[in-house]
Amino acid sequence: MFNFDLHIHSCLSPCGDLDSSPREIGRHARLSGLHGLMLSDHNSSRNAPAMAEICRREGLQMLYGMELATAEEVHCLAVFDTATQARRFEDYVEDHLPEMVNDPDVFGSQIVVDADEGIIEMESLMLAAPTDITIPEAGCRIHAIGGLFVACHIDRAYFSVISQLGAINGDEGFDAVEVSRHSDLRSWRHKCCGLPVLRNSDAHYCDDIGAIYNQAPLTEFSVNALRDALRCGQIKHKKRRRACN
Repeated sequence: MFNFDLHIHSCLSPCGDLDSSPREIGRHARLSGLHGLMLSDHNSSRNAPAMAEICRREGLQMLYGMELATAEEVHCLAVFDTATQARRFEDYVEDHLPEMVNDPDVFGSQIVVDADEGIIEMESLMLAAPTDITIPEAGCRIHAIGGLFVACHIDRAYFSVISQLGAINGDEGFDAVEVSRHSDLRSWRHKCCGLPVLRNSDAHYCDDIGAIYNQAPLTEFSVNALRDALRCGQIKHKKRRRACN
């Protein structure tokens, strides 16, 4: 069985821990028993190259993407097979972000690093701001590039499709929904509109990586393999039994 977590924030996310470098994320992911992961920084995939190198060193597999903030202020995962696809989507997202400068004293720093934790750049554009991309537009663009479109943490009281729109009607284009580790899935299953469920850690601190994760009989860690597993109901959810040090 293949264990994976698709929602992990690095030091590029303003809400993330400054110690959450790709190197530390990779170490904690391995110790947590994960086989695959994806960085899901806000509206950016700029730390993905460093993460890819760390995954190579740690013997982990990786997908590429981000946590997109839509015009409705709904957070969604865009999941791709390659860095090229993720960069293509990132270019699109950058064109739809407001020109707001990040204040690190208020919102936190946004650090682009290399695999050895060297600072490449302090991102000045406020990445956590919502884009002007609507949910249907996001889904169409993600699918056109070959990715998966996932509604994030639908159980949260803010930045979720249910908190912002009241319900999921099935026309949004989502391939799956994510229910966070903080909720009982049984209480939310009826609100998923029949969509398959993923459960990721949404880790902003390394100790939370793999606190909850997905498990499936994947022969490869790819968008197509995930899509098939979701469609066939093969995704199981596991909780880590102990903290990693």
